[in-house]
Amino acid sequence: MENEPFLGNQKSYKPRPVITLTQSLSTPILFPEIQDAPQTPSTSPSPPLGPPNTHFKKPGTLHRCKTAPAMVVMREFQPTKPQIPKPQPDSTSIIRQATFLLSMYLLLGVIIYSFNTDHFSGIETHPVVDALYFCIVTMCTIGYGDITPLTPVTKVFACVFVLVGFGFIDILLSGLVNYVLDLQESMILTGIEMRKNRNHEGFSATDYIFDVKKGRMRIRLKVGLALGVVVLCIGIGTLVLYFLEDLDWIDSVYLAVMSVTTVGYGDRAFKTLPGRLFAAIWLLVSTLAVARAFLYLAEARIDKRHRRITNWVLHRDITVEDLLAADMNNNGFISKSEYVIYKLKEMGKIGEKDILQICNQFSKLDPNNLGKITLPDLLENRL
Repeated sequence: MENEPFLGNQKSYKPRPVITLTQSLSTPILFPEIQDAPQTPSTSPSPPLGPPNTHFKKPGTLHRCKTAPAMVVMREFQPTKPQIPKPQPDSTSIIRQATFLLSMYLLLGVIIYSFNTDHFSGIETHPVVDALYFCIVTMCTIGYGDITPLTPVTKVFACVFVLVGFGFIDILLSGLVNYVLDLQESMILTGIEMRKNRNHEGFSATDYIFDVKKGRMRIRLKVGLALGVVVLCIGIGTLVLYFLEDLDWIDSVYLAVMSVTTVGYGDRAFKTLPGRLFAAIWLLVSTLAVARAFLYLAEARIDKRHRRITNWVLHRDITVEDLLAADMNNNGFISKSEYVIYKLKEMGKIGEKDILQICNQFSKLDPNNLGKITLPDLLENRL
């Protein structure tokens, strides 16, 4: 018994890594292990050594606590496969890319238009302002028809310009708008949560606005706010058109609605220098706001349909056909995991393809086909 590592009066210690099931394999802990030491008698009792989950029943014997986790001791464990980091949305990169590409896109269009003003028809105010106005109207796919290309070269330029603007720049700008809206929603949710924790209030009016449990703004309020932004854009455009373009109220509202919805019949357009400067900014913002409002409307309908299906799935009685369909192991009964997977498939939250991919990944981690993943299997895959 004297030669066992944790018994006797030991003097020299050497740390070595120990990995437990309750700790990460990539962050081993250290505890002293006894090396070969001279066996000399001692009159003082030996200090308690070993992991924290051990205790002594009597002097000279070491027992492992029944509730202690299982341990595997490895010498010089160095994982050769680094962990794949979880992808995170790079908001700064989105803003930088959107700003840079939009600037390059508009700058290129302004330069080409400015050197070919004779090849475009329409009312002229200022070459740079007209060029910027033409680029924004083209990118937003409005098509007033007040400025049009005349020559084959400018027509080819217009085709390329609208394809690039519609298919690429708009996607980046939509991502930028999504980021701004999500950031604003996150900040508001954080403020509400902090105020609730500070005041310890119950249900308040803010709970009608934000669903704190789901961590998002309620979809109906999103639709209402988006439609409110659309009405605000139409109102601002109507006022500017009435005072700058000398249109009556009906024509001002008509042109504002036709503009933000990107219809653009062409019977009305911006003709003054201040009006085109305003349109260069207003059209870009308002068309994106309208697109976002319609997207929220579609999201609200989809969310309502999902809630209806989920409620039906959770409250309907299970049938024999359901039991046979959910019994993936064909053993005559349904386990809890099989029941959960079957219900998720019924709700449309997971598909057969997703389940097969997860099963294939499990099979890679279970090379012996035991139906479970053990700690040695993990270590074998990591080495």
